[in-house]
Amino acid sequence: MSILHTVNKSPFERNSLASCLKFATPGAAVLLIEDGVYAGLRGTTAVPLITDALERVKIYVLGPDLKARGFAAERLIPGIGVVDYAQFVALAVQHAKVQAWL
Repeated sequence: MSILHTVNKSPFERNSLASCLKFATPGAAVLLIEDGVYAGLRGTTAVPLITDALERVKIYVLGPDLKARGFAAERLIPGIGVVDYAQFVALAVQHAKVQAWL
């Protein structure tokens, strides 16, 4: 049973991302939304956590949230995908469950 995990908090404020990745199993997907998109940026302390997780799970950021914070996809850690709202819905449909990490 695959799960889509959503993380909406910055990894520099809360441990939601670390908790999420601890429980995410191979085949799962993680979608970084709202302030969670900061975890996907190159040059931060979250890079090792994300890079390690990319070996087991797919990681995406919500493009409109990334753009709203002034960043372009080129600033993302390699391997992270960018999705729009329609693709967010498609990810939710593709997975058996959606788990929000607050």
